[in-house]
Amino acid sequence: MPNITISLDEDLLSSGRRYAEKHQTSMNALIRRLLEQTVRSDANDWQEECFRLMDQAGGDSRGRGWKREDLYDV
Repeated sequence: MPNITISLDEDLLSSGRRYAEKHQTSMNALIRRLLEQTVRSDANDWQEECFRLMDQAGGDSRGRGWKREDLYDV
């Protein structure tokens, strides 16, 4: 596995080390996991799917609007 070098300010590095120690992991593992979650995961796909389904639903309010107070009318 190739190595990389990154630059972090001292406060961020210290906080990262404390976090890693608290969670019984290494900085390397922490950074790898965060990068995988950000790059490899399809975290935004669920949002796109929700919007796609809302578009497909074809709901029609018939021009009726609502106000926050309407939420409390039971």
